Amino acid sequence: MSRKRKPKFLSPEVLDTHLRVGEPAQSAGGLTAVKVALSMSVEQMGLARTAKVLREVNQKQGFDCPGCAWPDPEDHRSIAEFCENGAKAVAEEATQKRITADFFARHSVEELSCQTDHWLSQQGRLTQPMYLAADAAHYTPISWHDAFAKIGGALKALPSPNEAVFYTSGRTSNEAAFLYQLFVRRFGTNNLPDCSNMCHESSGQAMLGTIGTGKGTVSLKDFDSADCIVVIGQNPGTNHPRMLRTLQHAARRGCQIISINPLAETGLKRFQYPQEVSGIFGKGTPLATRHVPVKINGDVALLKGIQKVILQDHAATIAKDFIQRNTEGFDQYRNDLAAEPWENIVRGSGISEAQIREVAAVIASSKAMICCWAMGLTQHRNAVGNIQEIINLLLLGGHFGRAGAGACPVRGHSNVQGDRSMGIWERPTAEFLRALGKQFHFDPPQKHGYSTVEAIQAMRVGAVKFFFALGGNFLSATPDTAFTAAALARCDWTVQVSTKLNRSHLITGTQALILPCLGRTELDMQATGAQFVCVENSMGVVHSSRGNLQPASQHLMSEPAIIARLASATLGVDWSSFVGNYDFIRDHIANVIPGFQNLNAKVRQPGGFELPHEVRDNRNFATPTKKAIFTVHPIPHLEVARGQFVMTTIRSHDQYNTTIYGMQDRYRGIHNGRRVVLMNAQDIAEQNLSAGDAVDIVSHFGGARRRAQNFRVVAYEIPRGCVATYFPEANVLVPIDSFAEGSLTPTSKSVIISLERGAVAP
Repeated sequence: MSRKRKPKFLSPEVLDTHLRVGEPAQSAGGLTAVKVALSMSVEQMGLARTAKVLREVNQKQGFDCPGCAWPDPEDHRSIAEFCENGAKAVAEEATQKRITADFFARHSVEELSCQTDHWLSQQGRLTQPMYLAADAAHYTPISWHDAFAKIGGALKALPSPNEAVFYTSGRTSNEAAFLYQLFVRRFGTNNLPDCSNMCHESSGQAMLGTIGTGKGTVSLKDFDSADCIVVIGQNPGTNHPRMLRTLQHAARRGCQIISINPLAETGLKRFQYPQEVSGIFGKGTPLATRHVPVKINGDVALLKGIQKVILQDHAATIAKDFIQRNTEGFDQYRNDLAAEPWENIVRGSGISEAQIREVAAVIASSKAMICCWAMGLTQHRNAVGNIQEIINLLLLGGHFGRAGAGACPVRGHSNVQGDRSMGIWERPTAEFLRALGKQFHFDPPQKHGYSTVEAIQAMRVGAVKFFFALGGNFLSATPDTAFTAAALARCDWTVQVSTKLNRSHLITGTQALILPCLGRTELDMQATGAQFVCVENSMGVVHSSRGNLQPASQHLMSEPAIIARLASATLGVDWSSFVGNYDFIRDHIANVIPGFQNLNAKVRQPGGFELPHEVRDNRNFATPTKKAIFTVHPIPHLEVARGQFVMTTIRSHDQYNTTIYGMQDRYRGIHNGRRVVLMNAQDIAEQNLSAGDAVDIVSHFGGARRRAQNFRVVAYEIPRGCVATYFPEANVLVPIDSFAEGSLTPTSKSVIISLERGAVAP
């Protein structure tokens, strides 16, 4: 048996010596956003290529942005239908920089692992398959034929299909995702963890159990008629910048926008739309009419307080008829709120009773309210409860099946919702498996597979020997970095389908492969001609995406082609027809997935088509009783000792997920560094620290301590007792065995930490 590879150098932990901290920006967008987007685009792609590519982003005959999943306008689209961070994502993929075999010959795996994530991403596109042999120091070139032979041989040699795990990133198209899950289930396992497990799994579980669907219940046009929009646990200015234009329209017509978040993020203060004169030279449009600085994981307490006020002081606004006809559990819910002491609510939320009453009055008067949220709610131990309290609030006002109202979980990656629709899920329904088996004449495995956290734990104890990732940067995206690295190193094989170099290529199993694939921007030429794929956005609109750039290398393969070759090498099946014409894949999707009937015709319509939604369209709730369910949740209490804080991980404005574009978080006024810990000024003084001091962050869970070294203290407007740090640098602090009840989502937004003085800061 070959020797297991030992992980080294998880990531550099070097103090940022050139860190500069200024005042946070007061408005998002504007001329600066244009300059930054164009500067990075030209730097990566050149002037002519930039002009060509950016004209095609999010256009009806172009390609879907590889960034976030915010929907495109249904009618008119501007010539620049992208945001600053979307332009950065496109530039990263369409860069003219290339990584060849010579690069890997010059740099050993150990040497590369000493580089920062930013440096790794800036080296360019991968151009050919690479193989890391057991105990080898360098990746070396390998042919596609030999790569698939190795993979097929390793998979067939496993004693059980359940000893393999097949991970998926949200960038994968519907066609690739459907073919991928088909291969995995034909192979004999449901081990299909994906990035949803780490972000919106809590949303799906919460909504499925209360309103009978795991998807949001609004469309983009609903924002045109909402009179109140609650944005809670979300930073759209950095993570979903095109949402700001939607909020700007709402604000200009008088819609109340309530921001609930520990940090007062720039994107919800003011927005300067760069395609308006006033957006270039003016001060921008004020967005949030009020900001509620709830403390980290104080959302259940705050939401219960708001609902308590509505029930007591605004009873006339309650949707009594709706509640009587369409819901159950109301009496128990009402009694729980009546019994909840205000002392618990104020202490749990960090918000005064007077402030809560003001917010409740606005919400109670709303005739059409949308609640939007993201990972600020989904990554806590009580995450499912967080979201079900939002559902309670919406049910209280009857805000389902009504124009301008509903639940809006804002998904992160561009097709993460589509992947789940296609069957990328470790816990598939019996109905889905029956339809899949009938269509392809086989018996799919019934046993549920591993989620992301479960897969890591299984690898760590040797129950999984083979790890395959269709996109993503698994090591940097997952919690407990050292634990995950050790888990990956216990595998016999780790295989990554990627467009660019990332840290997951450097912490590997005994043997490893990098399989380079086409990107969204690139022409996908197959036997019958140029192919397109389709994706599903956050609001259930399915539309086409077609790239037009020449591929970065003649050796790249499309994701469907890689999966088909994988199936051939492992199962001995011939899926060449699927690769030659993606219409054949879509025909099967249409026969298996509800709502996708006649897919090939509908997806060719300009702008695509909207999937049916029974809650939104007909107020039909697919729960066992066919009614929506009010739920009851205790206010969570985190055990925080003296000298400890609750830490949340956040993105900088110069990153998307684990991809680091640069070192400038200008919206927060932080430049030339990322190893920072944002703290309340009073907490800094109480800890006998000063802004700029170097500290180590130590997390505490279950008697274990995890350490992240060399962070600088930054004074910031954040509730006392709370701190914020960037991921993936802080992921090493997130315990693998701390996750949301019911969804198993890592608790990256509520980590108990303390600070210890580090090296003397220069």
